[in-house]
Amino acid sequence: MIKRRYSDLKKLKSLEERYSYLRLNGQVGKETFGWDRHINQKFYHTIEWKRVRDLVILRDNGCDLGVEGFEIQDKILIHHMNPIWVKDITDRNPDILNPEFLICTSDRTHQAIHYGDENLLPKPHIERRPGDTRLW
Repeated sequence: MIKRRYSDLKKLKSLEERYSYLRLNGQVGKETFGWDRHINQKFYHTIEWKRVRDLVILRDNGCDLGVEGFEIQDKILIHHMNPIWVKDITDRNPDILNPEFLICTSDRTHQAIHYGDENLLPKPHIERRPGDTRLW
């Protein structure tokens, strides 16, 4: 499995290219926490996670996959670009708190990455002007 990195992702300019880089390609059903879900939920309430989360949001300007023009209007999710496992949390793997392996996503984009549905990706905003007769 390739290790996805922010430094590689930021070289891709469009949301679609970044989505293609991140999508899980059929690994959706792979269970990472199952009955141990309380472990990752506890992790997401730690001070360390909240600090790195804020850092990533600032770095990405609150934009979906860090792409300007796709500002997230709802809750901002921070996506681990590489799946994390119970062992990563219990063994305190430094990668799970490293911004190099994290990216901002909207809920719909996050679902698209996990479930492989491009139709969930946001569409570019089309600015309407007086006299514009083109339909959306």
